[in-house]
Formats: sequence, structure tokens, C-alpha cells
Amino acid sequence: MSHSPYLSAFNAHFQAQNLAELDQKFLAYLNDHDPLLNLSLIAYRHAPDSLTALQISELLLAIAPVLESFIAEIFGIQTELQTAQAARHAELPILEFKKWFVQRRARRRLNQAETFESFAELDGWLSSQLENAEQDRELAVANLGKRYLATAADYPEQIEKLTRWCVRALTAPEGKLAVKSWSSFKLPQQTQHENLVPVRWLPELQRFEGAHAVPHQREGFKLTDPRMNTREVLSEAHYCIYCHDHEGDYCSKGFPEKAGETRLKTDPLGVTLTGCPLDEKISEMNSLSRQGYIIAPLAMVMVDNPMCPVTGHRICNDCMKACIYQKQDPVNIPQIETHSLTSVLKLPWGVEIYDLLVRWNPLRCKQWLPKAYNGLKVLIAGQGPAGFTLAHHLLMEGFAVVGIEGLKIEPLPEALLTQPIRDYQQLTEELDERVMAGFGGVAEYGITVRWDKNFLKLIYLSLARRPYFQVFGAVRFGGTITVESAWELGFDHLAIAVGAGLPQALPIPHSLAVGMRQANDFLMALQLTGAAKSHSLTN
Repeated sequence: MSHSPYLSAFNAHFQAQNLAELDQKFLAYLNDHDPLLNLSLIAYRHAPDSLTALQISELLLAIAPVLESFIAEIFGIQTELQTAQAARHAELPILEFKKWFVQRRARRRLNQAETFESFAELDGWLSSQLENAEQDRELAVANLGKRYLATAADYPEQIEKLTRWCVRALTAPEGKLAVKSWSSFKLPQQTQHENLVPVRWLPELQRFEGAHAVPHQREGFKLTDPRMNTREVLSEAHYCIYCHDHEGDYCSKGFPEKAGETRLKTDPLGVTLTGCPLDEKISEMNSLSRQGYIIAPLAMVMVDNPMCPVTGHRICNDCMKACIYQKQDPVNIPQIETHSLTSVLKLPWGVEIYDLLVRWNPLRCKQWLPKAYNGLKVLIAGQGPAGFTLAHHLLMEGFAVVGIEGLKIEPLPEALLTQPIRDYQQLTEELDERVMAGFGGVAEYGITVRWDKNFLKLIYLSLARRPYFQVFGAVRFGGTITVESAWELGFDHLAIAVGAGLPQALPIPHSLAVGMRQANDFLMALQLTGAAKSHSLTN
């Protein structure tokens, strides 16, 4: 770890004063890169309301790449970061091929498809032109198209043939099958709100079923959705039209009835298009992703959403609903957001980079650093998403926080709390084998395995490492601890975050009698006793 200035003093950086020193080092680094940019950041911190939304976006977009370089330097991962950036840039020919061949040429000539050669004939010609197509044919085709367009005057016949191949790939059954998994041929479809989930009617059974040819079996409790890969995510990021430059980023701010109005539009299903409830800088994140940055998009996400492991894909999609594309497929923003996190986690020390950005993020105009302890103590009842998010913000403001949770909470190994984690795989477990930690409330016991619960450990770890945070499980608010006993224990404030879903108890006589259980208690018991595991006695 001697090569890393940050890791060599790892535990010291959980103290506010040492993070303040790190912040000063970054300002000096930024000043060396661009003195005017450094002055602009300092002015922004002192008077954030003096800048327009566009000016803030431009400032943060200019600083984020510098922050990426700084973080790579203090963690000593410049080489690994450059490799990750190069891998992203290597995907650009596919995105250019999609733009110039599939969208600009082939899609406009679909009505001519039957006059062209067969797909098999065109595909045979294409195979004779390709190089290094064995491992990645999509990339090989894209690079071929790039070579043709670089000197288009020399390849008019080849460009025409490749265009015809694209047309056949979009129209012929064998062509569609050949490019079924290609990002370059995934084109936006018209949105049909009345048919968001394709179904078919079975008259003999008098019921509907999914319209898929092969039913999806739901056996076992492993993660069922591995998320998009880098190529697919970059395709989504390129699909975005980056509305922040004219304040049309409705995915973040909400979709108004008319430009300039505050009243928000509702979609055909009656859903109000509020956009991201955190006002996350989505367009800016997408722009940085498109440019091939790795850490900068995550830093941009975490300006407004430091708890991003528990948002994004399979958790929330208000941003997608309010996307500027209302009549066709929206940009899959949750996939991009979660990929921004996982791309950093794949780097060496990625867990520590995320953890650092939780506590220190110079792109924020508020809470870019935690404040020193102010002497006040807060008890938070409930350690679900509301409770642990509140705990983070109170810690950033200088409070001491004790969290209590009705679930039994498993302690994290001491080594994880005191030693830096090089590889994210040190934290991950198969979902059908992991020990239920109890931390996370409904995110722990109530969300199914469509979502990766390993992300909860990132939040738990980040909070547990803070010097002014403690958490205790198997403590029932109203039983083990009451309002009165909280004051007797010396707490200055009490926050109740025990669940937003009301009512908490059914209005049925004797529903709390011995042997009767509420649904949430039943779910908690099932999860925490390992009922999802095939070898469990509970199962």
C-alpha cells in the first residue's frame, strides 16, 4: 500500500480534519490543472445560488475528469484506470456503426428490403471482408464500417453492400436472429402504455399468461438479473440527448405540462412525471459515461445520491418515466446509474473509492466534507433506506448517531472495518448462500433477488466505519426502547424510521394474539432464518 497516499493513512481519513486536508490537496491539484477552475469551485462553494443550473452543470462537468485523475493518483491505480478507459473507447466503433449504418442508412431503406440479395448471400460476403471476427463479430463489423467511412470515396460499393446487409438484418428472420444480442441493432420502439407487459389470452384456462415463447422459471434464490454489460450501457448513454444544457432534463427535474410551468404532466396511466426525487444529475452522468470516464460518472451521481448502491436498476425508475422520450423507449437511466457504481467497484480499491466519495465529494456545494462532532446525539429507530440515509446526512452534519433495528443485525468482520478492501469480491456472496446481515430493513427482507443485496453491505460498511455511528439489532422501538427511555439515555433527538407502509397492524380482533404473525414479521423471520437456502431447516 506504500504506493498509495490515501491507503497508507487509511484509518486517519475517517476523521473530519484529515478529510479536510485531503480536500485542500485536491484544490491544489485542481489549481495546477486549471487555476480559473479552482477559483470557480471555491466561489461555487461559498455562493451556490449565484450560478444558474447550466453554469453549475458546466462547472461540475469540467471538474469531474480532474477528480477522476486525482482519485486514481491517490489510490495508485492510474494504469488500471487507463485500461478501463481504453476498454470503453474500444466500444465507440459499435456506437458509430449504429448511428451511421443502422439508423442513418439502413432504417431509411427498410421498404427496399425485398429488392436486395438474401441475408445469407450478403452475410457470406460480409464474412469474407471481416478480420478478427471469431471472438466479437459485432465489433469486427463495426470496425469494418469505420474503415469504409474513413475514406468513403474509395468504398462506395462496399458501403452499399454493408447497408443492404443491415437492412436484411433488420427485416429477414435469419438476419434478426443473427443480430438479436447486438446493441447496434437495438432500436427504440414505440411506447404502448396499454401493453407494457406483453400477454396472451388462454381461452381454455380463462386467464392470461406471459407472451414469451419460453416461460421463465423462477426456481432458487440466486440473482435473477445480471444487469446490462458495458456495451449495452454505453448504447443507452449515447441514446440520451443530454438535456441539461437547456434545462430540459425532465428525467431529473420532472416533466412540466408546458415549458417553464411548475405543474407536472401525467402519463396515460395517470402517473405524475416527477422525475428523480433526488434531483440527480442524470444528463451530466450520461455525458461523462459517453466520454469514456469511469470514476467521474459515479462522482456526479453521488453529488445528490451518496446512497446510490440502493437506488438505480431494479429499485427506482421515476427518471425513466419522465424521460424526454415519451412516445418511444426511454433511456434506461437506472442501468446506467448502477453500471457507474459497478464500473468503479471493479477497479482495485473500488470499494474504498466509493466509500471515500460518500464522505468527501468536491463536486458537492453542501456536505463535500463531514463537519466536526457537534456534541449532539440522535437515536434513529429503523435502519431501512430512510433510517440509514438519515444517519449518513446527520453524520455529515456532525451529529453522533445510534441506529436501532428490530431485525437481528450481524456485525461486520473487524478486518473490513479497519483494513482497506482491494477487491469488491471480498464483500460479495451468492444471494442464495449469503448470511442475512439484517441491515437495510425492507431492502434486506422484502426485496426479491431481482436486485443484488450485496450492495447493502456497501452502505452498512460505510456507516459502520464512521467514528460517531453505532447500530444495534433486535431492539424494538416502543418495547425495548421507548421515547421516554431515549431521553433518559441522553439522546438529544429521536427519529422514527420504522416503515412508511401503514397500517402497521391489521384492524382485526386478536390479530396480535399468541401464534398470530403480521406479514412483515413473517417475512423477516423467513429471511433471517435462512428459508431461501435449500439446506436450511427453516426451508
